[in-house]
Amino acid sequence: MLAPTQLGFVSLQVSDLETSRRFYTEVLGFQLLPSSPPDAYLFATQSGALFAIRTPIVDLQATSQLGWGVSLWFGMPELTAFLERQHGKAHLIRGLQATPFGNTAIIADPDGYWLTLQEVPATQRIALLRPAITANPYE
Repeated sequence: MLAPTQLGFVSLQVSDLETSRRFYTEVLGFQLLPSSPPDAYLFATQSGALFAIRTPIVDLQATSQLGWGVSLWFGMPELTAFLERQHGKAHLIRGLQATPFGNTAIIADPDGYWLTLQEVPATQRIALLRPAITANPYE
């Protein structure tokens, strides 16, 4: 039986696109893809799924907690060193913690979305699987 089991795309609707772009590129070190639609920024990932931030298509002020109940995890090597470099640049929700999935920490982005950072050994990292996207995935 065929089932939709491959994650292809995740996006966050953000209140200020440029503030969020700076957070994801300058604080977290994400790499922008060469082409993005005018109302969004697409980022390169190493898992094959695309990640984007975009202007809102819903009223973000209609809720007190954006993304409540959704977990976004981003793998990275050397989590402790990363957290030390980013001290004061990102709001730390939960510091370094050993879990059944390895060491994790939770930070918040400028809109308050919680992002779980998971330490992944460099040997588990894989090459970028997606080519640059030229079409708008929101259409």
